[in-house]
Amino acid sequence: MSAPNPAVTPLVEVAGVTKRFGPVVAVEDASFSIRHGEILGLIGPNGSGKTTLLECMGGVLAADSGAIVRDGRPLTPDERSALLFYLPDAIAPWPSQPLAWALDYTMDIFGGRRPLREDVLRALELGPLLDRPLGRLSKGQRKRALLAIGLLTPQPLLVADEPFEGLDLRQARDLARKLRAFAGGDRAMLLSIHQIADAARVCDRFVLISAGSVCGEGTLAELCALAAARGAAPAGPGLEEVFLGLT
Repeated sequence: MSAPNPAVTPLVEVAGVTKRFGPVVAVEDASFSIRHGEILGLIGPNGSGKTTLLECMGGVLAADSGAIVRDGRPLTPDERSALLFYLPDAIAPWPSQPLAWALDYTMDIFGGRRPLREDVLRALELGPLLDRPLGRLSKGQRKRALLAIGLLTPQPLLVADEPFEGLDLRQARDLARKLRAFAGGDRAMLLSIHQIADAARVCDRFVLISAGSVCGEGTLAELCALAAARGAAPAGPGLEEVFLGLT
């Protein structure tokens, strides 16, 4: 028997996750896989359930049903914490502490990737900001600072909610290129993105979500084929047209 291909064998699977808030179903039976070393985009408009799903994955919210599964077995909370690091959107931790302190403190807690520290600082252009308190950073600077924290954690999977939110076109393109440099090998990423153009620039595969339900998973070519098989052939070859055809 041949050895499993790590590019195809899932690092982790989301299996039937559902989350309700009273009568409102925010996420319904969401299932998909994340592969070793890939950047997977969770794509959907605001209000589609992306953040709720990520919070269930990260243990911030308790799912009503479903599980995070590895090797056919649901993960315990401790196993999940060892596997993935969840980076929420729009947080501003330790506002009075300088960036250098935040990076070192996080690496001390998690046993982070210290050999990558200088590469991450250089790639995200954070060197001049090391002595600046996090609370005094601009929105774009804070995005890069939080991503640096996430990239330096040791978990095999980085889960980031809206890493491009609030960035202009040039900043988003630059950040997408730099994120690609840190994916692969022992590091996969799941990025929640509502701007489809941003997702198309950085992601290897996509999970499309609308109204809390997963509508498709795969590469752009696979999603095009899925849309055609469902009788909803996209009007064009781009990810936007495919999303519209499947949702």
